[in-house]
Amino acid sequence: MRCTMATQIQMIQRFIKSESFSGILLFIATLSAVIIANSALSDNYFELWNKNFGVTLGDKTISMSLMYWINDGLMALFFLMVGLEIKRELLIGELSSVEKASFPIVAAIGGMVIPALIYVFFNMDNPKGFGVPMATDIAFALGILMLLGKRVNPALKLFLVALAVVDDLGAVMVVATVYTGELQFEYFLYASLVYAALWIFNLKKVSSLIPYMVLGIALWIFIHSIGVHATIAGVLLAFVIPIRPDVNEKEFINNTKNLVDEFEKNIDDIPLLNHKQMEILEDIAYKYDKVQNPLLKLEHRLHWMTAFFIMPLFAFSNAGVVLDFSAVSQNLMIVLGVVFGLLVGKPLGIIGFTYLVDRFNMVKKPDNLSWSEIGAVGFLGGIGFTMSIFITQLAFLDPVVVSAVKIAIFIASFIAGVIGVLLILRAHN
Repeated sequence: MRCTMATQIQMIQRFIKSESFSGILLFIATLSAVIIANSALSDNYFELWNKNFGVTLGDKTISMSLMYWINDGLMALFFLMVGLEIKRELLIGELSSVEKASFPIVAAIGGMVIPALIYVFFNMDNPKGFGVPMATDIAFALGILMLLGKRVNPALKLFLVALAVVDDLGAVMVVATVYTGELQFEYFLYASLVYAALWIFNLKKVSSLIPYMVLGIALWIFIHSIGVHATIAGVLLAFVIPIRPDVNEKEFINNTKNLVDEFEKNIDDIPLLNHKQMEILEDIAYKYDKVQNPLLKLEHRLHWMTAFFIMPLFAFSNAGVVLDFSAVSQNLMIVLGVVFGLLVGKPLGIIGFTYLVDRFNMVKKPDNLSWSEIGAVGFLGGIGFTMSIFITQLAFLDPVVVSAVKIAIFIASFIAGVIGVLLILRAHN
């Protein structure tokens, strides 16, 4: 499969545009949730998300609250999207070579390690929330860059995208290994058999997405039954989606040219397509479907759903918090760990790690990025928001603690975003 530089740039541009607009929707959904949660509709708001819904398959019933269906079900599709982006970037994107990947990987590692350590410093007696300040909300960060328009260096956007992909991979690993319930090991066999079947499809070059999605639902059910967070099923499914199409580009071009010539030969005086022309068009449509990369096709289909529906719905259902600052004072060390982790740890980790590897000639800083711009990305990385809230729901069971952490995330993300914008504007001048 060939993937030209122009194709890569177009894919990244589409990613940036959709994620940027998604950032605006996320802001609207979040603001709406906070307003409603602190209004006369507060009780109705929280009761809605706690209503139970169930699905019965044979003798097995899965019953969860509406919020859990969003967080465990719809978010599995979001993590499928994340997994597809990770796989694409590793194969053909900004992480496809050691030279291109090294700098954003180092930045992402620093942006995860230092915030986690800062959180643990404040909460040595109960460090389980260390994953909260590790996350970066790429939609909000890119939304801010979009608002700044041409004043943003394009290389800075690419650096932020690559960093966020690695950051997402880190978040996936933390969710999979740390934030799990009591494990039911008997379901490992069923999940393993389903996943083995998915890999057989991949190795047999099955390009139709239907069998992958059908078995993906079964994989989600068994992983949920194991006790591992069910969203991990989305990432595992992404890794088995093939990237190579059934028909290569040259074969598609030659076949299409021949079919178009045949279509032209069958033109008649009747102002309607004849039977032969209809067959030719159907043949072109069939080959058009076969020349598409299964991974990119699924990514394209999921993108609008995740960017414009799943993430705003997640924000609206999870960001609602009663602004009772007594919860903050009751959980001050947790709040400080989150605020300093996002606001200090993220930029310190991203800037510090990249500066050290550049200083000691281990990995070179890209020439088209200034240290001021890297600093700006460091603070934009401190916008944890939706991913931080997602991990908060996994790390803490006490609703008072959850409320305090959400307030901390809002405060830290807002300040980090403002500082990041000021640094970008300064770098532009």
